[in-house]
Amino acid sequence: MFIITARCSKRRIVKILLVFAFLLALFFALRACRHSAPPPIAAGTNEERISYLSSLGWAVAPQPIETLSITLGETLEEPYLSYNALQLEQGFDLTRYCGKTLSRYTYVVTNYPDPARPCQLNLYVCDGVVAAGDLVCTGENGFVAGLAFPAG
Repeated sequence: MFIITARCSKRRIVKILLVFAFLLALFFALRACRHSAPPPIAAGTNEERISYLSSLGWAVAPQPIETLSITLGETLEEPYLSYNALQLEQGFDLTRYCGKTLSRYTYVVTNYPDPARPCQLNLYVCDGVVAAGDLVCTGENGFVAGLAFPAG
């Protein structure tokens, strides 16, 4: 059996503890930054909404074809719970807006890669910032997707 002893002054122990505390604080600070929310996307006006969609590669009709208000419950329930999974993939999170009223703006897409497929973009806005969004392609084999412009 081996026994190892070491002599450390109180000063050295304090230095080691301070370095350890600094590294621990740095770890938690970096972790918090990595999980912080993306900067808000201004969408209070029609021009801001169209500009945002254009920045993603979309061309849309100049005015929304539908605008409605939706009030989320205090907790997310279906179908919003499933819908939020899509939003989380895009960096949005509807749970931040529980209990609030959102405006949904629906735009006709004019540059979808398959022109035969009618598509619309929905933007959900709360307090002038984008809270969520999706692409809806209707008709046979319709689908819902995120806001990213399709590759290819």
